[in-house]
Amino acid sequence: MNINEKFIINLQGKTFVTYEGLLDLAHQKNLKSLEVELIQIPTEENNMTAICRATATTENETYTDLGDASPQSVNSSIVPHLIRMASTRAKARVLRDLTNIGMTAIEELAIDDEVNEEDQPYLVPGLEPPTKRQLETLKRLAEELNTSINYDNLTKKSAGALISRMLEEVKNVGRS
Repeated sequence: MNINEKFIINLQGKTFVTYEGLLDLAHQKNLKSLEVELIQIPTEENNMTAICRATATTENETYTDLGDASPQSVNSSIVPHLIRMASTRAKARVLRDLTNIGMTAIEELAIDDEVNEEDQPYLVPGLEPPTKRQLETLKRLAEELNTSINYDNLTKKSAGALISRMLEEVKNVGRS
């Protein structure tokens, strides 16, 4: 199953997936339910940050992830809708795990406004943390290759590259 190209957006030389595309692909993978729970209501004390937890379930698997939104992480027209944006971001993140799509969802970005990459590294494509599936794969490969991995600074991108190298190593060991 591949994602339809109409759901891929190129922005300033980087590719992003749309939430609509993730949902479409999730349905192709027999998504059974997609639920969202509000974890944190935006208040002055928490810098107006909304946090939601999304859970996506198929017949065989369940994925959970968080999404947040604050006036600092959305463009100015979205500020009145922080809870909905946090919900959409949580759903996009969990659907990316479920569908094994490594691209950042366009809805996770603050389009039109300046994004401070140092304050918000999770908004920068390639700096997202590794997925649960990637971590499970790395653990299995590390055991198979009898090696250790430093998980502290792994990103989704670096985890993907490490998995590729380790799979190549497994393949080469199998030829010996």
